[in-house]
Amino acid sequence: MGRMRIAITGSSGLIGTALVRSLYADGHEVVRLVRRPARARGEVSWDPVRQTVDAAGLAGCTGVVHLAGAGVGDHRWTAAYKKEIRDSRVLGTAAIAEAVASLDTPPRVLVSGSAIGIYGDTGDRLTDENTPPGHGFLADVCQQWEEATVAAAEAGVRTVYARTGLVVSRRGGAWKKLFPLFRAGLGGRMGSGRQYWSFIALQDHVAALRHLLEDTSLSGPVNLTAPHPVTNRQLTEVMGRVLHRPALLPVPAPALRLALGEMASDVLGSQRVVPRRLLDSGFSFAFPDAESAVRAALADTR
Repeated sequence: MGRMRIAITGSSGLIGTALVRSLYADGHEVVRLVRRPARARGEVSWDPVRQTVDAAGLAGCTGVVHLAGAGVGDHRWTAAYKKEIRDSRVLGTAAIAEAVASLDTPPRVLVSGSAIGIYGDTGDRLTDENTPPGHGFLADVCQQWEEATVAAAEAGVRTVYARTGLVVSRRGGAWKKLFPLFRAGLGGRMGSGRQYWSFIALQDHVAALRHLLEDTSLSGPVNLTAPHPVTNRQLTEVMGRVLHRPALLPVPAPALRLALGEMASDVLGSQRVVPRRLLDSGFSFAFPDAESAVRAALADTR
C-alpha cells in the first residue's frame, strides 16, 4: 500500500500518539478525530457519547484506527465508572462504524480497538483467537465493543478487532505504574504470582497496527500480544533484574482487593494469550520476550 490517509480516534493517548508518529515518519497523512470543535487542518470533530461524527471529514481515508475509550485502570470501578468504560467504547464504536458505513466510498479497513479481557480468566491454557469469550465485566464490555462495529462490516469494510494485551511503556498503561514501584524497590509478585500476563512492547503494538492496516487477509479478531506470555512471578524477576532492584516484597491478594476493588480480579486473573493470527500472517516481533520489551521501554526516551 502506498501513501495512506488514516483517521485515528484516541490519537492523544499512549498508543495513538506513537501510531501518529510512526505514520508521519513514513510520509502518510493522519486525520485526528477530536472531542471538540475541529480547529486545525487534519482534525475532525466527534462526540462518542452523543454518537455524532463529522463523517465528511473521513472522506478519502484509506483506513480508520479506532482507539478511543476510557482507561480501564484509571479509576476504581465504581458503578458510574464502569458505565463510562462501557459507554465510551460501545457508543463511540457504533458512531464510528455508522459514519464509515455512510460514506459513498468508505475506507478499505476499520481497525477497532478491543482487549484480551474478552477471554476472561483462562488460567494457564494457551489462548488464541479461536477461544470463545469468557465471563466478567471486561469480557462483556469487549464483546459489546466488537459487536458495535457491525455497520462497517455490513457495508463491506474489512473490520479488524485489535485485541490488545498489557502494553509495556513508561508513558502510560499498567507499566507506567509498575516502573516507579520497581525503581523504588517496592516491586513484587502480585498474589500467587502464578497468573499469566500477556504483554506487548509499545513499539511492536504500533507495528502490529500498521500490519493490520496493510494486510488485506486479516479481519475479525487478532491478538496483539507478544508470543511469549509470562507469569507475574517471572515478570517480577525480569523487572528486578533489568532495573537492578530486588523484587522481594509480594503484594498479597487481599491487599490488592482492598486497594483496587473489583479491578483486582483483572490483576490477579490469568491470561496466557498468544498472537496466532499475527504470526500466521508473517508478522515479526522486534521484542518477543519480557526482558526485551522492558528494555525497549527503558530505551524509549522520546
